[in-house]
Amino acid sequence: MPRDIVAIAADHAGFPLKSVLAEDLRGMGFDVLDLGTDGPDSVDYPDYGEALAKAIAAGRAKFGVAICGTGIGISIAANRERKVRAALCHDVSTARLSREHNDANVLVLGARTLGIQTARDCLKTFLTTAFAGGRHVRRVAKLSPDDGGQ
Repeated sequence: MPRDIVAIAADHAGFPLKSVLAEDLRGMGFDVLDLGTDGPDSVDYPDYGEALAKAIAAGRAKFGVAICGTGIGISIAANRERKVRAALCHDVSTARLSREHNDANVLVLGARTLGIQTARDCLKTFLTTAFAGGRHVRRVAKLSPDDGGQ
């Protein structure tokens, strides 16, 4: 049985955190689709948010992790794709609820607003929390009508 693939992308501000989280993902047994950036040179976050969103929409990865300085810009870019439900999370509660209630498929983190351990905790929580279904199915379907919210 193939391992789940998690796509990860970041701009220059998120590059150091992306490197740490990519290794954590491999340690958790995931295959990692690294969509860049590959260093600290200044780049534009919309390009990386779009690349990640396209990978999710095309089915190249089950989940995604997007990182920029605050997480705001890259989440806006990723959420332009209808099949993406990117959630900017600040702690384990928002990471858990983004999966349970919103069936988020992309975790967004702000490299300049979170400590590394909080980001790691968010990642683990996000990937180990299931969608609760039930009353949330109807609402999620309205967010991503092309895929039924699943």
